[in-house]
Amino acid sequence: MFAMFRSFLLGIVALVLGGCASSGQMIKSTNQTLTNASENHAQIIFMRSSFVGAAISASVFEITNGKPEFLGLVEDDTKIAVNATPGKHLYMVVSEAADFLEADVAAGKTYYSVVTARMGMWKARFSLWPVTNTSGKEFSWDSKDVQKMLMKTVLVENTDKSKQWAQHNNSDITSKYNEYWPVWQQKSAEDLKERTLSIQDGR
Repeated sequence: MFAMFRSFLLGIVALVLGGCASSGQMIKSTNQTLTNASENHAQIIFMRSSFVGAAISASVFEITNGKPEFLGLVEDDTKIAVNATPGKHLYMVVSEAADFLEADVAAGKTYYSVVTARMGMWKARFSLWPVTNTSGKEFSWDSKDVQKMLMKTVLVENTDKSKQWAQHNNSDITSKYNEYWPVWQQKSAEDLKERTLSIQDGR
């Protein structure tokens, strides 16, 4: 009986933890200086610095035509830089669940998003928050915590290992998008505004 229960429990854990990325799959960029966005593209920096869930990487995707496209893994005290065409975009972060960030960006501007973690049932759940030019927000440019995070985090890049992880977990990632995107769409206009990078947030 114990053996059957143990097998059942391990199966549940495997199901819940499916799609989780462990740390150490990204590589430190040789150039740690963030370059300006090109005149034809915007640039978005996803950064994270939190002790919560430090052993688990936050996997970040762009949703294009309803399909998640892998951008990178954001480990604790790291950041990734991605290019974006001018206009509206949808980004997703995956762990035990999925959460989203909407963005409306302009060419030649750089935008920032903070990856936050909180404990879920089995492991950390992540969210994406915009760094805004509106004073008084938790993640605004007049926040000392944001400035400290920008200085503290290390710029990293994908490796063959991180890309292989994304390919191997594509089915689970797509499943979480399909499950949590309808939940996101039920948010109020006010809530969505709080979770959107606006054109004026670029620098």
